[in-house]
Amino acid sequence: MANRVFNFNPGPATLPLPVLEKMAGEIFDYNGTGMSVLETSHRSPEFKEIHAETKELVKEIAGLSDDYHILFAGGGASLQFAIIPLNFLQDGKSADYVNTGTWSKKAIKEAKIVGNANVAATSEDKNFNYIPKNIKFDPNACYVHVTSNNTIFGTQLHTSPDTGSVPLLCDMSSDIFSRKLDFNKFGMIYAGAQKNLGPAGVTLIVLRKDIAETAKEGLNTMLSYGSFIEKDSMFNTPPTYGIYMVKLVLEWIKGQGGLDAVERVNDQKQKLLYHTIDASDGYFRGATATEDRSWMNATLRMRDEDLEKKFIAEAKAAGLVGLKGHRSVGGVRVSMYNAMPLAGIEKLVGFMGDFKKANP
Repeated sequence: MANRVFNFNPGPATLPLPVLEKMAGEIFDYNGTGMSVLETSHRSPEFKEIHAETKELVKEIAGLSDDYHILFAGGGASLQFAIIPLNFLQDGKSADYVNTGTWSKKAIKEAKIVGNANVAATSEDKNFNYIPKNIKFDPNACYVHVTSNNTIFGTQLHTSPDTGSVPLLCDMSSDIFSRKLDFNKFGMIYAGAQKNLGPAGVTLIVLRKDIAETAKEGLNTMLSYGSFIEKDSMFNTPPTYGIYMVKLVLEWIKGQGGLDAVERVNDQKQKLLYHTIDASDGYFRGATATEDRSWMNATLRMRDEDLEKKFIAEAKAAGLVGLKGHRSVGGVRVSMYNAMPLAGIEKLVGFMGDFKKANP
């Protein structure tokens, strides 16, 4: 579409254009019902079909076994930060957390309200510009919690830690389904949809059944995973339109060729961008350890804040929007989620070269 920009916002983020077009085509009349999914009862046959198909697509794309519950909730990953320890941090025991940035810190804070949350490793000593390695986990911990991608600082786990027999729980909000992984090695995966899965307002939860069975009883209904499992995510009205949009995005991923194809494009994007940064003779400086660079959120600095502001403003005028770094760290941030086409990165690196020449 002629007036579409390349949207580098970190979340809510860009969505695939074919998904938006399909959504637009069905906004007034979904599948001959004479009404929008926005208006459709979550108890209706039409929505139940959407819900069931979305769950099956999650399992198919991730290659999940039948050992997992597929759940949808509101509240984003931030609510899961609290619900996880409420359900799984047993009295008299501890859980291990790896602190790699803002979202990990928020998860740790919520867990400490409930019980003993042990920080097994942290990269706070260098302002979270790397991922801790060779971590020693407590073999008696209730679970290990990690954040796979750190949107603010621009780091990413490229290999998942070995936690032995301790369940590995992962916040994948910003890089879920961006690459091939053995998703069956995780005890739990959760993700706010607004980066790679759909619109803000719906959260995907993939929970292994044996772990679900260890959840505490006697919790408030909406804070218990048992409630979501028993009622198939419909104890109350779920975020229906968000689930429908997730279905469309998953169909788009499948149509691209699944995670093999998605990873191939994402690899091209990150290699092109980071090569441009590294070849700029320090004009653009990567803000993280090279081996831990995120494929989803590249963070960089320039010689001073005034130049960064000029870069961001002129990029916006050129149709490259959302490049301002998070307010807590500043700089420039390039969010290149699944829906960002390679053409967007190609236009950006071309702009970077032109800007460097014009502003030596």
